[in-house]
Amino acid sequence: MQTKRIKLVGNPSDGDVPESALFLRSTRRRIFLLSPANASGLRGSLLLKDAVRSPLADRLRNGGAPLGEIFTFISGLYFRGKLAYARAYADPPPGVPGVAVITPSGGLVSPDRLFTLEELREIVAGRVDAAESRYRIPLEHDARLLRDHAGDHCEIVLLGSVATSKYVEPLLGIFGERLMFPAEFVGRGDMSRGGLLLRSARDQIQLKYVPVAGAVRNGARPAKLPKLKRSDVLMRSVETTGL
Repeated sequence: MQTKRIKLVGNPSDGDVPESALFLRSTRRRIFLLSPANASGLRGSLLLKDAVRSPLADRLRNGGAPLGEIFTFISGLYFRGKLAYARAYADPPPGVPGVAVITPSGGLVSPDRLFTLEELREIVAGRVDAAESRYRIPLEHDARLLRDHAGDHCEIVLLGSVATSKYVEPLLGIFGERLMFPAEFVGRGDMSRGGLLLRSARDQIQLKYVPVAGAVRNGARPAKLPKLKRSDVLMRSVETTGL
């Protein structure tokens, strides 16, 4: 049987982050895990239907589209912010992916992997729930592979909710104290996190990472961030046309 391997992340998409930000590196190696878009929402449900026509839907039926682009279309600002930030600041060990996306039933997947409509339906089926074996078993399998190849001196940063157990419980048991999250996430909703991540990538300022283990993961809502410029949040035409 062929061993499953997480595909290495590719080059950042044009316009997502400043070119200079790609060269900012910390003293520690770092890999980012991104929570998935909710494919059961309005955009996701429409995209998964056979009858819907749009440029992205047509590509899903004819050769496929990258998972990062698909989830950005479904989720909008939040996933776009996570992906832009992770691409800017990932610094993995050689031969190890710097960015991977958590999926409901497909484990960890590169944001650059192409998916057809049928393949997309397979990996988004099921519930993102720590008690759901269809979600948890492939996630834990891939997380162990990542842990073993990343080594002991690489941080694993979760860009997703830490307020519930759906990501924390499966990942904390594997990565332990190396599992981190941005302290600035506490108290923020999805849209606020997305805006924060886009600003941080644009302004070349990394957030503060703290261990998930023992951290305060719920808190008061922080002060509202200033509104982003329209140019910072506009999707590429292929991501916004149709649906």
